[in-house]
Amino acid sequence: MPPFKLLFVCLGNICRSPAADGVMNRLVKEAGLLDQIHIDSAGTAGWHAGKHADPRMRKAGAERGYDFSHIARQVRAEDLAHYDLILVMDDQNRRDLSALDPQRLHDAKIRHFCEFCTRHSEREVPDPYYGGDSGFQHVIDLMEDGCAGILLEIQRRLAQ
Repeated sequence: MPPFKLLFVCLGNICRSPAADGVMNRLVKEAGLLDQIHIDSAGTAGWHAGKHADPRMRKAGAERGYDFSHIARQVRAEDLAHYDLILVMDDQNRRDLSALDPQRLHDAKIRHFCEFCTRHSEREVPDPYYGGDSGFQHVIDLMEDGCAGILLEIQRRLAQ
């Protein structure tokens, strides 16, 4: 059986989506599912393609034992067909992906990250880029919450 393919999407792929990627990778490793789940992240804009995650996000992640070493890339139209589940951080990310899929062939697999949160009530993951350290910590709180729910959803799908 091919691995389940999961893509996290934010604007620049240097804060929210690489944090989700790193948190999810650790959860998947701890669950012993690295060979069954492929995780990636991308940004709707290409400004930071080829760069590491924001140093503030890497620092916040390292303080909790996470490795946010992902190299930024821009999402491509073919990603929509390739991935089984695509999680966007906010409504603008969703609209940007819709522009890559004018026939709306992949709508069912594109979901908001916060749908999977059980301890937080946010509808969108706020972009911490222009804020202080607490914003990066809050994003990681959301990632830990939502990624746990996402893992349960994927495990359910893999069991079918």
